[in-house]
Amino acid sequence: MEEEQERKTHSINEKKHTTMAKILYEVKKNNNSKSRAYNKWFARSKSIETLNTRKMAQHIGDHGSLYTPDVVYGVLEKFRSCLVEMLLNSKKVKIDGLGTFYTTIQNSGGAESKDKFNVQENVGGLHIRFLPEQTTEDNLSSRQFLKKAEFISVDTLKPDEEEEP
Repeated sequence: MEEEQERKTHSINEKKHTTMAKILYEVKKNNNSKSRAYNKWFARSKSIETLNTRKMAQHIGDHGSLYTPDVVYGVLEKFRSCLVEMLLNSKKVKIDGLGTFYTTIQNSGGAESKDKFNVQENVGGLHIRFLPEQTTEDNLSSRQFLKKAEFISVDTLKPDEEEEP
């Protein structure tokens, strides 16, 4: 029963996504009085859904993949675990046509000298970062991505067209 409901929801969402391949945004006022942009208005992207791994596998399967959603799900899960493994082994991971995953260190105060540096005291975090592909044929840099996007203000949507965040 739950699986059937998820399939119906996916079908409805798939129709909406194919007919509305647009970037939704809302315009918000900066109310931070300490900001140089105080009282100015800015666009903020608005997501209508977050796809988990299972839903992404289903979406890939719906694109005429030779593989079933379960096989795609397995590959995505293996990719995730191997990505983390490679990053924790000081390797960058480049996915052709998408971009490169890498790590950065967040320092929490510096040591007085190299000899006094201590990871437990001086490192506050380890972050996974992503740099979009920037080759000419697969350029996903922010400027090129912007050129590929179409924008729709959420204010122009009818109430029944909006989905819950």
